[in-house]
Amino acid sequence: MKFKPPNKSERFNAIGSTEELSENEQRAFDPLDCEPIPKPSSGDWLAEHQETGQTFDQFKQQKWKQPDNSCNTIYLQPLGKFPENKSPSLKLLRKYVENYFTLRVNINNPLNLKNHNITIRINPYSRNIQILTSDVLNILRNQLPDDAFCLMGISMEDIYPDPSWNFVFGQASLNDRVGVYSFARYHPAFYWEKPDKNVEQILLKRSCKVLVHEIGHMIGLSHCIYFHCVMNGSNHLQESDSRPLHLCPVCLHKLHYSIGFDIIERYKKLHNFYQQHGFTDEAEKIKNYLDYIFNKK
Repeated sequence: MKFKPPNKSERFNAIGSTEELSENEQRAFDPLDCEPIPKPSSGDWLAEHQETGQTFDQFKQQKWKQPDNSCNTIYLQPLGKFPENKSPSLKLLRKYVENYFTLRVNINNPLNLKNHNITIRINPYSRNIQILTSDVLNILRNQLPDDAFCLMGISMEDIYPDPSWNFVFGQASLNDRVGVYSFARYHPAFYWEKPDKNVEQILLKRSCKVLVHEIGHMIGLSHCIYFHCVMNGSNHLQESDSRPLHLCPVCLHKLHYSIGFDIIERYKKLHNFYQQHGFTDEAEKIKNYLDYIFNKK
């Protein structure tokens, strides 16, 4: 069954009613220049996976667990080493996730993989070390803090979910609120490529993108099929790179409903982060949204 992109009416209906919000807040959910999701090419996620989509109203009906006063902290659990100049900055990842979800974010002390019963293998194709995700998820389940909304294992080692699989970018147990994600394949060195002069910025952007995508799933956001959005599914690195960092109006409405943040203040903090770290396109897009929200254009 081939994927047919939703039409304009279907996209607007998916956003849901925003009548309960202030006039400025309502403008924040206007699609403005948010691009509709394109028809997938061969090999893309929507060419190979049947996705029915999740409107805002469907999200509300599903009644996903939301952050509350007792469980409102996102924990990042480094697995193994994060070598300087070869890994994304944990400090910056923490800051970005905190700005994105407006929740408290803590970074645990790195977990020494040698001290735990984790299955490790050498990938037969890449010849790189890989760790088995199910072993990591079992450890994380037993270490979930009482105030944790979710606990996310992050690693610079490649990972795999089963001996029959080549690799996986990440895996999660949504009911247990734990997940494990690898940034290894987001670094050009993994593919034996000569690092670009902007490699640190590229790695940070890719890592920020996968983290907020996966934490979005923890909050109950399904893959987006309506607009070009960070919650779009991806089958390969090129498709992942083409995703924006921002949430489309449909997914932003879900996140706002779940957490109840100040939309404008969130945008301002993200704009500052993007400017400071050279994410020029994203900074410009948020500036356009803020101008529109305040009726400057």
